[in-house]
Amino acid sequence: MTVVAAIDCGTNSTRLLIHDGSRPRERLMTITRLGEGVDGSGHLAAAAIERTLTTLRRYREVMDRHDVDRIRVTTSSAARDAANRGDLLAAIEGVLGAPAELLSGHDEGRLAFLGATAGLEPSDGPFLVVDIGGGSTEFVVGPDPDDSREAIAVRSVDMGCVRLTEKFLHSDPPLAEELSNAVGTVRDHLEDIVREVPEVVEARRLIGVAGTVTTMAAVELGLQEYDRGRIHHFLLTKAAAEDVFRTLATEALADRVWNPGLERERADIIVGGAVILVGIMRHLGFAECLVSEDDILDGLAMTLLTPP
Repeated sequence: MTVVAAIDCGTNSTRLLIHDGSRPRERLMTITRLGEGVDGSGHLAAAAIERTLTTLRRYREVMDRHDVDRIRVTTSSAARDAANRGDLLAAIEGVLGAPAELLSGHDEGRLAFLGATAGLEPSDGPFLVVDIGGGSTEFVVGPDPDDSREAIAVRSVDMGCVRLTEKFLHSDPPLAEELSNAVGTVRDHLEDIVREVPEVVEARRLIGVAGTVTTMAAVELGLQEYDRGRIHHFLLTKAAAEDVFRTLATEALADRVWNPGLERERADIIVGGAVILVGIMRHLGFAECLVSEDDILDGLAMTLLTPP
């Protein structure tokens, strides 16, 4: 039996999926905030790199227990923006014994699409898969009529929950003016998306992946404990998303952390992510979002288990 491991060193979190082809064996997520301060400094902070490496050392032990045969490890937006990305890539290879790939926004979107749509009927599309990360958001439309695993349009935009928070949301809770500036920036990016990727307006279903979307679903559900089964393929309505956004944006951080479903480590950036998701639903006219727990990690695993 082939056992594979997919690792994504994202701007906000570092995640691991171990899969044996028939079932996932492990799914782990750690908030490491690799992209902390990158938007302003253009460099990955030494402390952020060390947080990520500490997590990867733990993941290496988990992979060894499962006798993993093949590994694919990627990093994306934060590293793309950092002048010292080479230090990170070399350090990751030193810890894991496998080269780290610096994904382009296009490849990041394709892999998220592959993972998010694997269990869906292509005839229910076209889908718009939105991957809201810490530093970037990917917009992917598909499937391709000739290949259900492939997207027909991909665009990566430099707006993410960490980047938006660091740039605009400085008060606790955010001031109305700060929120307005963040909303306006998201709207400007979406106008560019519609102009440059007109396929987004033809999508029949919005699929949201990554921590912002799953967290907003968990808050709406009021989950006291994480429950993948209840979150995966939950339909988050626009009205519910707006309600969660208003609640979180008007609370001070000390109060916000007590919302059921909200991880404490994500509480300081969730409002920035909510601005993005609500902005997408408003601007593109989606009444609901299908929440997917399957994402880029699942796409990475699929490329190892069923290579093209």
